[in-house]
Amino acid sequence: MILLAPLQLEGHGVRLEPLAPTHAAALETAAADGKLWELWYTSVPEPGAMGAYVTEALDGQRAGDMLPWAVRELKTGDIVGSTRYHDIVASIDRVEIGWTWYARSWQRTHINSACKLLLLSHAFETLGCKVVGLRTDNFNFASQNAIAALGAKRDGVIRHHRQRRDGSVRDSVMYSILATEWADVKRNLAMRLARGSGESR
Repeated sequence: MILLAPLQLEGHGVRLEPLAPTHAAALETAAADGKLWELWYTSVPEPGAMGAYVTEALDGQRAGDMLPWAVRELKTGDIVGSTRYHDIVASIDRVEIGWTWYARSWQRTHINSACKLLLLSHAFETLGCKVVGLRTDNFNFASQNAIAALGAKRDGVIRHHRQRRDGSVRDSVMYSILATEWADVKRNLAMRLARGSGESR
């Protein structure tokens, strides 16, 4: 059974710092880069709501359901977004990666590939996960393309699955990577970073 605890992950030009209330102001600045809250199909909070967003994430961490991070870009030292493990099922060695967003100016850069390589490496090589899931809104086509580009397999769509921030209900597109697939996915991510390609989310 996997055992998770907050920790820092660093490499490939980024540092994943265990999310803390002190990150809220910097995350609000990052979200303002592109007014990300205007994307109604994402989880990015509106101005003034970042403190509650962080509190909710930490509540999930205490409950054992989530492990959230703030994403710091190391050349500038700026906090540029957030990501987390969620829907953790320790008894079957499963986590999902999600609640991921980056400031607009850092989208389509190395940031997403770097974060996914850190998170997936930790999940498979340190925690011993058997599977890592990813999910996204059925209208978040950029996220679907980015997940597919990782090498994750599309499992299907769960209809009428989760409530969005605006109260509407989304369908969730589900993907996964098995431990047996990790070597190829890791090779793909390393190659993407080496040639400097990125993806939007």
